[in-house]
Amino acid sequence: MKTFRIYPSSINDRFIAEVADAMRGGDLILYPTDTIYAIGCDATNQNAIERLCRIKNINPQKNTLSIICCDISQASEYARIDNRAYAVLRHNTPGPFTFILPAATTLPKIFKGRRQVGLRIPDNPIPIALAKELGHPILTTSIPTDALSDDEITSVDEISLRYESHPAIGVLVDGGNGNLTPSTIVDLTDSSNPEIIRQGAGSIN
Repeated sequence: MKTFRIYPSSINDRFIAEVADAMRGGDLILYPTDTIYAIGCDATNQNAIERLCRIKNINPQKNTLSIICCDISQASEYARIDNRAYAVLRHNTPGPFTFILPAATTLPKIFKGRRQVGLRIPDNPIPIALAKELGHPILTTSIPTDALSDDEITSVDEISLRYESHPAIGVLVDGGNGNLTPSTIVDLTDSSNPEIIRQGAGSIN
């Protein structure tokens, strides 16, 4: 597993480009968000998505898959965002939220039959820069946290040790230690009646 140390306060464009190239080639990556460290891949790479789902035992036919976008403009290519949903996103992104929105038909075939997609625009410049350089979203899921200590969840050194020999993960983006609290999940499929379905970090404005 190759490690890139990227400081959120000083983005290394060359490293960002190398990590994006690795995702284009099908690699899965470990990377920081504004909440818990995540496993990600190119959201348009079917094989990479299937490997990511196996790591987390995600059934894409039953579970809502989430993507990280660099901004609302990129998000609008992959999710259907009406005026009310746009207002919520504008007031709360970037931030520690996952918004459940109606999925657009531009998502890859693994989303076929799924009417919803989770959308993240995190308040961390590293994933924002990666999604921008990639040119489309990052499929994302938080690292498994069951039965782990706080240090095992937040420490980038512990995360590196746990995954360094994992055959499916090719890159670690070391952005410093992560956080313990997951994102707040907001159901925006009915934008006239947003519903918080998991309270995590952050409060909706």
